[in-house]
Amino acid sequence: MSQHITITGGAGFLGSHLCDHLVAQGHDVLCVDNYFTGQRANIRQLLGNSHFEVLRHDVTFPLYVETDQIYNLACPASPIHYQFDPVQTTKTSVHGAINMLGLAKRVKARILQASTSEVYGDPEVHPQVEEYWGRVNPIGPRSCYDEGKRCAETLFFDYQRQHDLDIKVVRIFNTYGPRMAENDGRVVSNFIVQALKGEDITVYGDGTQTRSFCYVDDMIEGFVAMMATEKGFTGPLNLGNPGEYTIGELAETIVSMCGTRSRVVYHPLPQDDPRQRCPDITLAREKLGWEPKVQLHDGLKETIEYFRRLAD
Repeated sequence: MSQHITITGGAGFLGSHLCDHLVAQGHDVLCVDNYFTGQRANIRQLLGNSHFEVLRHDVTFPLYVETDQIYNLACPASPIHYQFDPVQTTKTSVHGAINMLGLAKRVKARILQASTSEVYGDPEVHPQVEEYWGRVNPIGPRSCYDEGKRCAETLFFDYQRQHDLDIKVVRIFNTYGPRMAENDGRVVSNFIVQALKGEDITVYGDGTQTRSFCYVDDMIEGFVAMMATEKGFTGPLNLGNPGEYTIGELAETIVSMCGTRSRVVYHPLPQDDPRQRCPDITLAREKLGWEPKVQLHDGLKETIEYFRRLAD
């Protein structure tokens, strides 16, 4: 059955892929974005579609629309972007959550919060399970994002308890793929752009810190599956690829796949950068029947081709 679906941050990396997916399913999609990090180019292919609509809007201000479902993805998600204006980042997470929850309450919509693995901080539990409360610095340079997302989760569960709101919360682990911003400072896009230019590959730390990398198509499938679960299941739910790689391994893989002679150079690790990041997705397998299908090599191939086309 066709739904009216609102996606905040809909012109961003993940949001634009979600717009594509839901329009292809026949839903009427409203893309809401202020273009702080989102790009109109990401949604250009949908602009003539009668099932797709765009609204330029900042979620720190209330939104008045009619909708059946809300995916709340609005927030800069890379350190370069969220540290550029940390106060606005916190406001986007907190005020944005309040405004979208208020909208969901008014129109009785189901609402999904795109939270983050950063709520776990620099974890003492590995891999990270949903029951773990995290180890987060509340006053560091990453806190605007980490604590903003933690507070947003608090608001979602308080609205659920206080108003019986139909909420879903997913915690996103590192995701990559086409439409990542070239200058967003994330490790996959950084390494690919540097390799394609023949520049040195910049690794922060000694390269032994680990991450897990989920291809964007798998993540979108997880979003949609979570939104379709019964009302009683709220999450939080980890979505990510449990395959774990060191940053050094990722750098070597990308240099090899790009066929360049880039050297790997090492710089000091930024403050509060997590040493380990890997999801336990037992709950996602059990509740959604979901797990990532795209192997890292295959996903990197698609992503490298995307950045090659951008450079042409």
